[in-house]
Amino acid sequence: MVDHLLIFIAFAFLLAGFVKGTLGLGLPTVAMGLLATTMAPGQAIAIVIVPAVVTNIWQTFVGPYLRDIIKRLWPLMLGTVVGIWINAGLLTGPYAAYGTVVLGALLVIYAIVGLSRFNFKVRRRDEKWVGGIVGVITGLISAATGVQVIPSMPFMQAIGMEKDELVQALGVFFTTATVALAFNLTASGLLTAATALPGAVAMVASFTGMFIGQAVRTRMHPEVFRRWFLISMILLGIYLAGSALLKIHG
Repeated sequence: MVDHLLIFIAFAFLLAGFVKGTLGLGLPTVAMGLLATTMAPGQAIAIVIVPAVVTNIWQTFVGPYLRDIIKRLWPLMLGTVVGIWINAGLLTGPYAAYGTVVLGALLVIYAIVGLSRFNFKVRRRDEKWVGGIVGVITGLISAATGVQVIPSMPFMQAIGMEKDELVQALGVFFTTATVALAFNLTASGLLTAATALPGAVAMVASFTGMFIGQAVRTRMHPEVFRRWFLISMILLGIYLAGSALLKIHG
């Protein structure tokens, strides 16, 4: 791992941590998007996984809603674990080159959904079976790209969780999903001792960025920042998908 790449990793996670500190989410999404410009998605996920788990664990236990969250979201979480298991090995298989294309497309979809304020509701009686289906789809996508926000996040918003409960629910869900993904990476030989140094750099940069982001959140209107963040995700997604397709067909 050369020095200039470590510097880039530190920058990527500083920015990703800043976004998470400001908005309460987005660390894996931003980090994966930036790292994928210089490395394969499998290598990027191996670096992202530990900071993602650690930064989400505290979010899981900050709040009084844990029991209710598990009761409501267990089908979503179980479905995600199953989806990740089904797609195990995709990052190192013959279609691994298309992972960056899918990642870019997901970043664009995620940002457009956020900007459009697309809103739908899932009735309480339908939460379990809809959540299970959404979970499997999320897991399949996560195993290929390392990103778990589509379609899980719109679903969690659709079941009507309050703001504080939603923030804690995101922590619970992302922790479950990233731990499941870590098993995939270990089995595929992607999560090894070679990722220890980049992972440590990523961890320090993530927490530094989060503290800065939390300080900025008290002074900056979060809605303004959120809008520009989503616009930048669209541009990054288009760049990733476009450049990856040129490499594949070039």
